[in-house]
Amino acid sequence: MNLEQLVKPTIEIAKKAGAFIRKERQNFNLERVENKGFNDLVSYVDKETEKIIVAGLREIFPDAGFITEERTVDQIETPWKWIVDPLDGTTNFVHGVPVYSVSIALAQEGRIMLGVVYEVNLNECFYAVRGGGAFCNETPIHVSRAALLKESLIATGFPYHEGGKINRYLELLKFLLLNSHGLRRLGSAAVDLCYVASGRVEAYMEYNLQSYDVAAGTLIVEEAGGMVTDFGGGGNFVFGGEIIASNGAIHNQLQEKLVEIFKGAS
Repeated sequence: MNLEQLVKPTIEIAKKAGAFIRKERQNFNLERVENKGFNDLVSYVDKETEKIIVAGLREIFPDAGFITEERTVDQIETPWKWIVDPLDGTTNFVHGVPVYSVSIALAQEGRIMLGVVYEVNLNECFYAVRGGGAFCNETPIHVSRAALLKESLIATGFPYHEGGKINRYLELLKFLLLNSHGLRRLGSAAVDLCYVASGRVEAYMEYNLQSYDVAAGTLIVEEAGGMVTDFGGGGNFVFGGEIIASNGAIHNQLQEKLVEIFKGAS
């Protein structure tokens, strides 16, 4: 499998999907929004965008399977799988807040090998192939060189389901507010990760995530020189539901504080 040959067509598919999203936002009808769960929104735009992406990816790699957010395609067991979030940041999209993206990753036996994130509003396409560095609109990107937490800007997200951790999470956020340049909640995990990769923020953390939220972005962070772990410092961050991504320099301080605060949480 020549991954380099897949990058350009994958980017083209992401941009085609982004163009559809952009067009639909102009005349978006709130009555066509559904609730998958409390504060978990989906629209016809999510579903139609996913169909566009799946059709395109099938053409460039027919033997690969899919993990998709809206489940418009059946999952089959194959060594290679596309992991797709057609519209990461649906709540932002619905409310007209201009931070949302298309996220496409390709995994081999669960290991992410290619990642593309297209931020629709700024027309920024972040991408990486394992071992090949990370890029934004063909320009190489690298994580921030900030060495201390007190010099850092931190991105985070708020989970739809608190899972018994919310009080400790709020305690962590309070610590970060008092010991960093501040916190940002952008509303798209894929964008958060790309902002770590491009040095705009020093770290991002969240829990209750799905693989399609983070798969592409994690590779982009790693290829930009950053570090990605789960909350415990291990490697189960794509499918494990929790993530810390950073520039590497502040990772241990952030992860150790998180473990200290979360100790004993269910």
